[in-house]
Formats: sequence, C-alpha cells, structure tokens
Amino acid sequence: MGNIHTTGPNEALIVSGGCCGSTKKRTIVGGWAWAWWLVTDVQRLSLNVMTLNPMCENVETAQGVPLTVTGVAQCKIMKMMNVYYFHHQADELLGTASEQFLGKSVKEIKQTILQTLEGHLRAILGTLTVEEVYKDRDQFAALVREVAAPDVGRMGIEILSFTIKDVYDDVQYLASLGKAQTAVVKRDADAGVAEANRDAGIREAECEKSAMDVKYSTDTKIEDNTRMYKLQKANFDQEINTAKAESQLAYELQAAKIRQRIRNEEIQIEVVERRKQIEIESQEVQRKDKELTGTVKLPAEAEAFRLQTLAQAKQCQTIEGARAEAERIRKIGAAEAHAIELVGKAEAERMRMKAHVYKQYGDAAIMNIVLESLPKIAAEVAAPLAKTEEIVLIGGNDNVTNDVTRLVAQLPPSINALTGVDLSKVLAKIPGAKA
Repeated sequence: MGNIHTTGPNEALIVSGGCCGSTKKRTIVGGWAWAWWLVTDVQRLSLNVMTLNPMCENVETAQGVPLTVTGVAQCKIMKMMNVYYFHHQADELLGTASEQFLGKSVKEIKQTILQTLEGHLRAILGTLTVEEVYKDRDQFAALVREVAAPDVGRMGIEILSFTIKDVYDDVQYLASLGKAQTAVVKRDADAGVAEANRDAGIREAECEKSAMDVKYSTDTKIEDNTRMYKLQKANFDQEINTAKAESQLAYELQAAKIRQRIRNEEIQIEVVERRKQIEIESQEVQRKDKELTGTVKLPAEAEAFRLQTLAQAKQCQTIEGARAEAERIRKIGAAEAHAIELVGKAEAERMRMKAHVYKQYGDAAIMNIVLESLPKIAAEVAAPLAKTEEIVLIGGNDNVTNDVTRLVAQLPPSINALTGVDLSKVLAKIPGAKA
C-alpha cells in the first residue's frame, strides 16, 4: 500500500525509489505524488526567497586600504515548469539544486550561498579602489552579482537582487577623503558664491533695467488704456444719459396721458354728479314750489283778492280826487306856461341881441369867446365826475374808440345849444382846420 503526498507552489516534492528496485527520481511542484510504503522516499525542498547579508571585514582594496562592506542579497532555488500528464515535473536545474541541498535545512543552504557570495565580494573588492567602491555602489553591486551568478547558478540558485548596504573603514580614510572633498567643494562653493554674487549683481542690474523699461512701457499702456477707458466711458455715459432722458420723457408723456385720462374720467364723474345734483335741485325746486303753493301762494292769492277789492274801492276814490287835483294843476300849469313863454321870449331876444353883437365882433372874437368858455363848460361837465371814484368802460378797444369819437362828436351841438355858436362852421373858416 502507499500514501498520497501533496505540495504547494513554494515547495518542491522529491520522490525517489519505487517498486522492482526503480531508481528514477521525480520532482513535483504544486501537485501530488503517490508513494509506496517502505520502498519510496519522499523529501521536500523549500522554494521561498532567502535573504542573505554578506559581510567582508577589513578587506584590503587595490590601494591597500582596509574596508568593511555589507550587502543584502535575495536568492531562491531556480525552477522551470513543464506540463507532463497530470503532474508538474521540474527540469534538470531543479534536479541539480535537489542534489546539492536535499536533506539540508534552510539555514545550511543560506550559509553555503553566503560563503560563495562573500568570497566573490572579497575578490572583487581587492581589485577596486576606495573611490570606485564608495562613489559607484550600484556598479560595484552589479559586478559582484555578475561574477557570482554563474557559480551559484551551477548549484541551482538564482540571485534575484544584490545591493551594497554600507561601506566604512577603521583608519578614517573615508573621513579624510570626505574632508578633502568637502574642502574642495567648499572652495568651489565659495568661488561659485562669489561668481554667483557677481552674476547676480549684473543680472539684477539687467533685470532692474528691464523692469524699468517694462514699467515705463506698462505706464504708457496704462495711460493709453485709461484714456481709452475714459473716452469709452464718456460715450457710454452719453448714450446712457440720452437713453435716460428719452425714458424720462417717455415716462412723463405716458404719465401726462394717464393724468389726462384720469382727468377725463374725473370730469365725466363731475358731469354725472352735476347732472344728479341738478336733478336733485330740480326736484327740490318742485318740492319747494309745491310747498310755497300750499303755504304762500294760495294765502297770497286770497290776500291779493282782498287787497284788489280794497284797491278798486280806493281807486274810485282816488280817481275822483285826482280829477279835482288835475284841474287845479292844469290851471296852475297854464299860468306857469304863460310865465315861461314870456321868459323865453325875453331870453330869445337876449340871445338874438348877443348873436348880433358876436356877428359884429367877427368870427375870431367869437372863437376867442367860445374857447374862453370851454374850460368853464368842461368844469361844469366834469363836476359830477369829480365825485366818481372809478369809471369802467365795457367793451373792446374798438368800442372805447367809438365811444370817445361819439362823445367828441356831441360837443359841437352841445356848445351850439349852450352858446348859440356853431363850432363846426367856425372851425371850417379857420385856414388848415377841418370840421
């Protein structure tokens, strides 16, 4: 009988021996194998990555300077997988590794690989100078890996990575080298600082000149832009003010139209109210008329009839008395008329005699007398007007002119009536005068 053995992808299963004295060896990775009791040998080999720390102490370089170098290496057993029936079998590289390390622990395998890497590290370190080792560690590590890879490869080991961790010495060579290098660097730094300050001064002056040029150019552009901005702003303000004025005028026009419509409505309302008021007043007049008819008119008609009757009676009485009085007045009037007639005749005779005298004086004397009498006539005419505070002429300018013309036209007849002198005829006789 037998057992089934399984393995993962990070472990190799080495099966050797078998029935009928077989010496065939099989290597399985990530699979399983059948093992017979007592006649089949099954061993395991780890395929995990192994981290090694090779270290070479006080190894003399090509210049005879003892250095101590430490590194870090990542190694693992090589394998190449082939699909063969249902099992994964390793090729001859994995077989070589199994021949070298089968039966050994991981620690023993690491020690074997570490001794090989340290031997190559010592050999390569003796061919290089301190500067080459210290300055270019990557090249040093690559060289060690390149030289050691074939040897460890023949053992079925693959170097995945190798780096130099640290390099130091006990004779202060690296420190002295660092001081010299530091002095050189410091000297170069001081010279560089001086040159940099000089270049910085030159550059600063150039930059200041460029800055001033840019500033003047920028100021010029700013002034130009400011002028353009002010011009555009003035144009915009003009357009805005024009639009505002048009809007304000349109608003005022619309407001005036609205006020006009409102006023029209108010007028219509007032007309309606006036009509209603007139109707009410008309009805009130009719009411008062009826009231007056009942309270005043009818009693007044009765009183009027009474008074009419009394008046008719009194009229008869008065008529009789008036007839007697009229007869008396007629007689008195006849006497007065006879007296007035006598007075008139005397006055006419006086006027006739005055006219005869005026005729003897001549027209110039008559005119002189008339003109001397005119102020008295005007004073007598104006005497009633002196008591008048205000005279109002009703009519237009044409009416006033007509009234004045008519008043002047009435003066000659009035003078003729008062003095018996025809003023028109007298004026007509004066050379250059018109009647």
